[in-house]
Amino acid sequence: MPLLNFRDPASVADLRGDRIRPGILFRSAQPDPVADADTIGELLTHGIRVVVDLRSPDERDDEWAAAEEAGISVVRAPIVPDGTGAVAGPDIASLRTSADLGRFYADLAESAPTAVADTVRAAAGPGAALVHCAAGKDRTGFLVALLLELAGVSDDGIADDYVRTAMALPEILAALSTRHRIALNAGTADGAGGDEQHGTAGRPVVPAPLLQAPREAIEVFLKTMRARHGSAEGFLLSCGAEPAVIDRFRAKAALPTTASAAP
Repeated sequence: MPLLNFRDPASVADLRGDRIRPGILFRSAQPDPVADADTIGELLTHGIRVVVDLRSPDERDDEWAAAEEAGISVVRAPIVPDGTGAVAGPDIASLRTSADLGRFYADLAESAPTAVADTVRAAAGPGAALVHCAAGKDRTGFLVALLLELAGVSDDGIADDYVRTAMALPEILAALSTRHRIALNAGTADGAGGDEQHGTAGRPVVPAPLLQAPREAIEVFLKTMRARHGSAEGFLLSCGAEPAVIDRFRAKAALPTTASAAP
């Protein structure tokens, strides 16, 4: 089936006048259940030559096997603390607000410098790149935000792209529930069947911000990242991304200049 939450962030950035070359960077949720012929056709149609999979090893299987057979490279860049196999950061249960989620993004990004640098290298290479995690919202959201900031997209343009995931969340959450054979909830409004701290059997508690795409989350991520590192470029350099790689991505994302017409 076609990829959920699939889009080119340039299509949103352009509406605000943020000039970025379309067709070089795409984002999506994970294949459901695998990348089939329709999915591969979708990638090839858009010129996608590399897929960056941000999921941890225990989240993924061989979903991209057919894509690799079709000549599409797959870079596995798990956003987990370097040297470990699981997502870390602040206790997930402690996330109460959209601002908490933004700070969580910053902590998570800092914990996985190798994966962050590998993502930038892949995005700077030939052809278009697709970046995805499970839902295509959180890990994908802050990686795409870094790349868009690197390309000169405004904070409003970055946030406009991030919040578009909200439209796809009902389908994404249904697919995740089916895939993992659990029911996702963030506690019930009336407390029936469990509470926000404990949930019920088969219904793990997921804090509300993780089930949304709140604009404030990506805004706080950008502010936190700049407070700690100065800019996306400063952060990416601290992760080990080479200056030449950053320059290549910027050149790739820049719109071609047109000569002024002669009078």
